[in-house]
Amino acid sequence: MTWQIDHAAIDDLARGAAVLGTGGGGDPYIGALLAKQAIAEHGPVTTVPLAELPEDALVLTVAMMGAPTVMVEKLPGLDEVMGPVRALGTYLGRPVTHVACAEAGGVNSTIPIAAAAALGLPLVDGDGMGRAFPELQMVLPTLYGVSASPLAFSDEKGNVGVLQTVDNAWTERIARVAAVEMGCSIMISGFAMTGAQAREALVDGSLRQCIDIGAGIRDARDRKLDPVERTVDLLGGRELFAGKVVDVQRGTTSGFARGTARIAGDGELTLRFQNEHLIAERDGLTLATTPDLIMVLEHDSGEPITTEGLRYGQRVRVIAAPSDPRWHSEEALAMVGPRYFGYDIPAHRFDGTISEASA
Repeated sequence: MTWQIDHAAIDDLARGAAVLGTGGGGDPYIGALLAKQAIAEHGPVTTVPLAELPEDALVLTVAMMGAPTVMVEKLPGLDEVMGPVRALGTYLGRPVTHVACAEAGGVNSTIPIAAAAALGLPLVDGDGMGRAFPELQMVLPTLYGVSASPLAFSDEKGNVGVLQTVDNAWTERIARVAAVEMGCSIMISGFAMTGAQAREALVDGSLRQCIDIGAGIRDARDRKLDPVERTVDLLGGRELFAGKVVDVQRGTTSGFARGTARIAGDGELTLRFQNEHLIAERDGLTLATTPDLIMVLEHDSGEPITTEGLRYGQRVRVIAAPSDPRWHSEEALAMVGPRYFGYDIPAHRFDGTISEASA
């Protein structure tokens, strides 16, 4: 059944998306502002379950590509968000029927809402990951043979382009260079899918899940309960560590925010990230790794903290949760497992066990 995303739902959705974003996906506050602006100007967004997508639909993903740290100062506008979708519809020679999220994470769960509202298109209740990942090809549609290209991109200056590549890894490589040259942050649209392809390749119900997580945190606070425990329960995960941030090393290189964070508590936890948290280690012991979800929440309020928001002195709790099971196939781990990112360790599930395909 279709449902609507209105102004009142945005804050809960943005909060929940920031949790699923595993530290990346961009600043949820910026995305929420953009979505609220679009809804105020154009009205609520109709959201369509995957099961109700027409077979012949033309679904396009919309996202921000680049370093999340840059977006804090380089705010996008609605024209920049709409530009790639319009360009790609013209390039493909047929009308776009639906917009979808490439990932469930931070700004990239709210930018598609802004695009859908401004373009007058319905939004798919699903996304390409069930979390956030740093590189463009790291979506489940890649595993199903869906091409990222033609990929359209735009910046705040009005530059718009369409890229045609031989595979999704090349789309990432070339578009990342364009993103760096265009200020380390651009809007993109691609992964054109039919309704049948979207039903097979996307994670179902992720926008509703974002709202449920965000509302759960807010409700727990209102009722003087533990919002972190509520989040762990909603995700079916576990709490890894609690303590104070004592060091953050972070830099923007090659269009990514890369770095490490150290948290002191009962021992010391080290987080390693590339836009998103990839590895959680406690006193040299690996607790969890990509592709499962590693998330940092403010100790008392349960508010998610992005990798660019980590600061010395923050009291935080780190939790882990299972990813979509498709991410633990051998093919998927080759694309998003720790070894892809240069860490010579097998993939550790949220509960500390080794992923079978990674052993």
